[in-house]
Amino acid sequence: MNTQSVEYEADGLQMIGHLAWTASEPRPGVLVFPDAGGLGEHAKARAERLASEFGYAAMACDLHGQQEVIRDFNAVLARLQPIRSSAAKVRARTVNALAALVARPEVDPSRIAAIGFCFGGTLTYELALTGADIKAAIGFHSGLIVTSPGDAKHIRAKLLALLGADDPSILPADRSAFEGMLRGTGVDWQMTLYGGVVHSFTNPNADRLGRPEFARYDANADARSWTQMKNLMTDVFR
Repeated sequence: MNTQSVEYEADGLQMIGHLAWTASEPRPGVLVFPDAGGLGEHAKARAERLASEFGYAAMACDLHGQQEVIRDFNAVLARLQPIRSSAAKVRARTVNALAALVARPEVDPSRIAAIGFCFGGTLTYELALTGADIKAAIGFHSGLIVTSPGDAKHIRAKLLALLGADDPSILPADRSAFEGMLRGTGVDWQMTLYGGVVHSFTNPNADRLGRPEFARYDANADARSWTQMKNLMTDVFR
């Protein structure tokens, strides 16, 4: 497997993505958006797994510039606020990452998907709302509040939300509003709830937070959600 840093600009920041691939001929490409802390090992490992397991060219995307990772929870919330409230800021981080990926010779630009974790999952939906030519937008324990719900009619991707039923950061009202946004648009969407599961269920390091009622790794939900992602990608990349 090959890995390489990919530089691009977004929202006035110098971004550094982490690209993984296994062969030189064009193949499906996948954007991997990280959690709110920034581009750390979890997202990089998932990009490498997409390359090694399925042969995709996958790029884990930067969020804060220069691959900065913010570990303090309150600092993350402060950094995230202006991004979450600005369609321009959030879309720059997604659309520019997409442009960087499709420019790569290893990537078939007609077969692109996006996955993301926590806030990164929200970014996949934000990208889909721009009308970008992507085949799937898949969020793992992803926030469902987006900046421009009125743009749902522009979505061309198939959407998949994979959520912990007991995630305290994603309220039933959020799920209902997300569903309402998509109803009547013709968008192909799915939402899966994993019973007894909370936030960050794909990340084994979630337990380090010391708040198991909020964030906790769940091996079963991790495996099941990865399988659902794989099945959707197999479908859209035919």
